[in-house]
Amino acid sequence: MAKPQSAKSQVKKEAKQKAQQERAETEKAKRRQGLGGRIGLYAAIAAVLLVGGYWGYGKMTEKVSWTSVAILPSPHVPLGMPHPPYNSDPPTSGPHAPGLAQWGIHAEPVPKEMQVHNLEDGGVAINYSCQDCPDLVKRLTAIAERYDRIILAPYTDMDRKIALTAWGSIDKFDEFDEARIVKFIKAHIGIDHHGAGG
Repeated sequence: MAKPQSAKSQVKKEAKQKAQQERAETEKAKRRQGLGGRIGLYAAIAAVLLVGGYWGYGKMTEKVSWTSVAILPSPHVPLGMPHPPYNSDPPTSGPHAPGLAQWGIHAEPVPKEMQVHNLEDGGVAINYSCQDCPDLVKRLTAIAERYDRIILAPYTDMDRKIALTAWGSIDKFDEFDEARIVKFIKAHIGIDHHGAGG
């Protein structure tokens, strides 16, 4: 009679071992699944960081067409009052009028002192110097009308046909280049520079 009990005991023991083995396999599978999920998450984070780093590096090393100009002391001066000379033409900082020029398209040159104040307030100026160039003015106007803080105006005695200015930055060239103009505007427009010399 002891044999059947022993066989029964053996079957129980094997069933228990099999159950333990199945639980162990299930736990292993869960750990593998969890590890796989974590690896997937880490891979996704690494991919985002890699793409972000690549984009950031590209932005830092991106070639730009404009030149940085040293920021001058920028006190308010009454319009027409003598003041120290500007360090660029058109100016990108320095003494400026207390009031702003009206944003938008101008048929006449805007006084330098007013234009500088607009730059300090986050504006971009597009100046052109040409005689009888309605096509150029029309193309520049089409760009200027897309933005709020733009001054487009003729500029007398400029050494190039087109000049783009922002606070501390200038780009001058002779041939119309929409991509170049838009890139300059997007890089500079809307940045308030009060406290940066003014």
